Amino acid sequence: MKERRLNRIFRKDGRTLIVAMDHPGSMGPMPGLENPGRAIEKVLDGGADVIMTTFGVAQAFAADIGRAALLLRVDGGSSKLGDRSTARMSRVFGVADALRLGADAIVCMGFPGSRLEHETLPYLSALASECLEWQIPLMAEMLPRGFEGGADARTPENIALAARIGAENGADIIKTQYTGTVESFRKVIENCYVPVVILGGNKMETDRDVLETVHGAIAAGAKGVAMGRNIWQHPNPAKMTAAIASIVHGNASVDEALKELA
Repeated sequence: MKERRLNRIFRKDGRTLIVAMDHPGSMGPMPGLENPGRAIEKVLDGGADVIMTTFGVAQAFAADIGRAALLLRVDGGSSKLGDRSTARMSRVFGVADALRLGADAIVCMGFPGSRLEHETLPYLSALASECLEWQIPLMAEMLPRGFEGGADARTPENIALAARIGAENGADIIKTQYTGTVESFRKVIENCYVPVVILGGNKMETDRDVLETVHGAIAAGAKGVAMGRNIWQHPNPAKMTAAIASIVHGNASVDEALKELA
């Protein structure tokens, strides 16, 4: 059963284009996601495989998500109005909630080396156990030191470490940050025995920056992307989705992908 659900997330080529729309769960209103249904429609028109979102959107916009795979965010922390110094990250929903919503997989955070390590890693492993029981895939968003920063927060070595910890704790898919070069990210891939997809992070300066990041990750062996702002905050989300899809599923060059945005 888990394999069947993974086959809804990954196409026959073993790759996936996930559009992350879970940001307002802690950040509130965001440009590009004022109308979730419309945003979902645009990225599906562009060729998105999976919608990654919150309980509320999954429940209210099920018809818009339609036949696309659904990846449900099951953890959360404080809102942007909260005190960041006392922010916590906790499990909010469970596997049963995801199944009731028709989700194909769930996603949670893992923050090795952060002050939230002893919160995120235990509930990651607990969710992995629950996911095994119910045969639903688990994606772990593995970020060294979380969002706390620091000189070593995003070194290739620590990203590789975080990815491997996620796999060892039972994640079926790892979401993490691209290291910046094909060579360094290949080491992350080589040391992680489950599929790795890259996050988009903050809005990048140019379309080429986005597509070069995607191209580099795929060249290194990543199995796809789980991007948000760089897609739905683009002036034409459908075309940006199509451009990314041309790399992920069509092995297009960056210059070829840019033609999708013309």
